[in-house]
Amino acid sequence: MLSKEKIARINELSKKSKEESLTLSEQKEQKELRAEYLSEFRRGMRNHIEGAKIVDPEGKDVTPEKLKQIQKEKGLHGRK
Repeated sequence: MLSKEKIARINELSKKSKEESLTLSEQKEQKELRAEYLSEFRRGMRNHIEGAKIVDPEGKDVTPEKLKQIQKEKGLHGRK
């Protein structure tokens, strides 16, 4: 997860870009911060999805086999 300072800086640069133009160094910084933010977001989302267990209304595990294999490799949900 990105620090509060980095998120604040992303927001600060975004606001400034709407009000006036950014310098080349600010544009570069903004691009790098956005890339870092997206990378962290994707990592978190992947972990969230890979940790999901899908159960039907009767309580039967209906998790797709591909996801079960990933969970097995990571040792999630007691899959062996």
